[in-house]
Amino acid sequence: MTVFLASLFLPKTVYFRLPHTPPAGERRSQKPTSKKTPKRPPLELRTSLFPDPAITPPKTPEEEEGYLGDGFFVNEDGLRVANVSDDEEFRSPAPADKQSPKWGGRANQPKSRANSPPPASLLEHARTFEKAKELGRQGVVQPRVTRSDSHDRVFANANWRIVNADQGNGGLRNAAEAAARDGHSDEYSWVGTLGMPTDALEGTQQKEDINDRLVTEYNMYPVFCSDKDFDGHYLHFCKQILWPVFHYQIPDNPKSKAYEDHSWQFYVNLNQAFADKIVKNWKRGDTIWVHDYHLLLVPGMIRKKLPDAKIGLFLHVAFPSSEVFRCLAVRKQLLEGMLGANLIGFQIHEYCRHFLQTCSRILAVEATPEGIQLEDRFVNVMNHAIGIDPVSLNAHRQEEEVMKWIGIMRERYKDKKIIVARDKLDHVRGVRQKLLSYELFLNKNPQWRDKVVLIQVALSTGEKTDLDAAVGDIVTRVNSNWANLAYLPLVYLKQDIPYSQYLALLTIADALMITSQREGMNLTSHEFIVCQDGKYSDRKHGSLILSEFTGTSSLFGNKELTVNPWSYRQCSEAIKQALEMPEEEKTERWEALREVVGQHTGGHWFSKFLATLDHVYDEQHRHDQTSVPRLNLNSLGQRYSRTQNRLFFLDLEGTLIPYGPMNEIIPMNPQRTLDILNDLVDDPRNTVYVMSGRRPEELDRLFRLVPNLGLIAENGCFIKNSRTSAWTEVADHDRVTSWKESVRGILRYYLERTPGSEIEDRNCSLIFHYKNAEDYANAERQASDWTGHINESCEEQRVHATQLDDCVVVESIDWTKDTAASLVYQDMKAAPEGLDNHPVDFLMVVGDGREDEKVYKWANNLKSQDGIREVVTVSLGSRNTEATSTLTQGVSGVLVTLQKLASLS
Repeated sequence: MTVFLASLFLPKTVYFRLPHTPPAGERRSQKPTSKKTPKRPPLELRTSLFPDPAITPPKTPEEEEGYLGDGFFVNEDGLRVANVSDDEEFRSPAPADKQSPKWGGRANQPKSRANSPPPASLLEHARTFEKAKELGRQGVVQPRVTRSDSHDRVFANANWRIVNADQGNGGLRNAAEAAARDGHSDEYSWVGTLGMPTDALEGTQQKEDINDRLVTEYNMYPVFCSDKDFDGHYLHFCKQILWPVFHYQIPDNPKSKAYEDHSWQFYVNLNQAFADKIVKNWKRGDTIWVHDYHLLLVPGMIRKKLPDAKIGLFLHVAFPSSEVFRCLAVRKQLLEGMLGANLIGFQIHEYCRHFLQTCSRILAVEATPEGIQLEDRFVNVMNHAIGIDPVSLNAHRQEEEVMKWIGIMRERYKDKKIIVARDKLDHVRGVRQKLLSYELFLNKNPQWRDKVVLIQVALSTGEKTDLDAAVGDIVTRVNSNWANLAYLPLVYLKQDIPYSQYLALLTIADALMITSQREGMNLTSHEFIVCQDGKYSDRKHGSLILSEFTGTSSLFGNKELTVNPWSYRQCSEAIKQALEMPEEEKTERWEALREVVGQHTGGHWFSKFLATLDHVYDEQHRHDQTSVPRLNLNSLGQRYSRTQNRLFFLDLEGTLIPYGPMNEIIPMNPQRTLDILNDLVDDPRNTVYVMSGRRPEELDRLFRLVPNLGLIAENGCFIKNSRTSAWTEVADHDRVTSWKESVRGILRYYLERTPGSEIEDRNCSLIFHYKNAEDYANAERQASDWTGHINESCEEQRVHATQLDDCVVVESIDWTKDTAASLVYQDMKAAPEGLDNHPVDFLMVVGDGREDEKVYKWANNLKSQDGIREVVTVSLGSRNTEATSTLTQGVSGVLVTLQKLASLS
């Protein structure tokens, strides 16, 4: 079957050969004319709420000096200087984290018809309008960028060809190719945009021909959306709103609100276009795999049209904590869109945990370590880091061009230690912090001057920023202080470099320095480790200086030199440690890192995610309420009659008696229930236990007229054997007292802020009731916060909080209904009490709540593990379940079933 890989950009794009365009060689040979053009007076083309940044370079940090924060954040992608001719297909491979060129900026592709972004605010718009009028009165006319119809019409008839795209998710592309090479059998089809404006092709035969050729020859389904939708989606919402939030840079400038209001609908439109394209081509049995933060709504949109589709989602970037994510105005819509998937993947456990906590707090759903329990289905989560393709990388390292550059740079820096860095020039990547740390290192270690060089490759974002100026000033200052005719301490390249030079740099480097302030997974570090094997250079086993805020840091087990990029002192000391590290230690660290990189390859990640998706999809469908058969009474009666030692576990509230609030007294005379239980226990072959979350004394009072009835109280913390009258406390009293003290303090804090609420203290649990709160709506909203707070702060104490109707229940995860049921079974197995000492051959569990699911799972496993002849698990709920059968008649249906079984005894 087909795997649809949905990513924003396709691996292919289209280049047009426009008429009257000189060949590439001619264009390159043309010299600029010396004709002078009249100069215009300088104009401030972009207004700002802030004064111009100071021209003075940032002050060199001293050892204990604090950090003064930067101003605006900038977006992820931007211009990348790439010497790609219009007439030659760009076939060179690229680093796994290669950046995208500016959308709509190529001469051989159509220009965008999208309007300009919205003004920062109404006040800003008025200020800009007044300034324009003033300039008009002065006779100054600002240039206008216009698009002629002829510009668009020329693409309708121009020759075109399909070429490799140099934008998009390089790591995903490499992983898919590696998995195919390693024998992954599934056929996969790409779904994405062409990475260029397409309004100029609307209604033309060119568009149909491009679509048909991509589908038939390349197995790629292009998504055509309006330029306005793509511009608003990608350049506005993704880059100005989502990207900063996912990297802990909350958009707090005036423009962000305008961008959010303006561009959210465009984000929805593009996601809908992706969903429609996939739905149109989907066949039963196909797999849909959606990638990254650009397409978070697609899983939910597909789920509405295809309820049974197999959908996976993988987030390649970091996922922030709930406190950051909740700053998004559309937080609920994004989470609900993500939860349309069957499986959601993250790079590392930290991001996975953040997602679970965010869903729990914002959507008030039950979050477990395995995933999210929705009302009608379960969504699994997993973390598995993407990697590189070492096989392909090693093949490229052998190329002649790479060898040439290794020789050039080895000769150029033969007496120097080389520190290499390659980053996008934005605030997230920490280039400024890195250069200041290097300057501090040179200040504190004069013996290393003339002996070390930092080569910083900075991928430009295409526009001048305060960061750009600050970094340039630091570079100038470092080189002016320590450079001479034969030595340049800091080589700063504000451009990307060819792939051959990139690999040569990684090969001859003594250290790689990465100081990202937040990053999902930095694959440059993986490529560096592979290149440091010493096969093509006498320099080998170089040190990796890595920010603790990258996802990669959690994989490497402290074999890298971990740094906090905000600590200039720590970073400078890490540089010194890397340069002075003994060869034995360098070798030991490198071997450990190489083993990790070899385990976390792109091909393995690709295959592992799809295999996990297949598994969880089958599990989810097996447990889906519509897939679980109704309980057949006739068949149940036959199975019951041919057994000799029967064990029942029956839930109380909602199963044997109608459900009632936990803090209200049970009705004292559920006579029909008591009569049926008496009939069941009258048969010596039957052992019956009733499970409840209530206190032991409450259950004693209710069932005092049913002799030989076993009881499990407080969800497994107390057990009363069916043959005795004494209760056994299963839970560790000291441990319970300890965690209660911690949780009680948290609940009291919220109690003071929620008038009308109350705390119920049970033997082994605490319950926060807010049914009678003065402001019930607010209390219900805040309940998810209480739940998340307790789960986060008390995780090590093995405590879990669950939000139920009108209350939050806090109890231990070590003593539950299934642990109590297991103890009862083990006791019966050790000393069977049934007739003629028969082992248990009939086990029946009936319940209606989510806490009963673990008991169903335990019972179902016993059938295969212990060979129990008949195992019957019955759920009364309408949600997905581990039970093997369902009853839809509620309490009445349970009583009828038990009465029929009792009559067969």
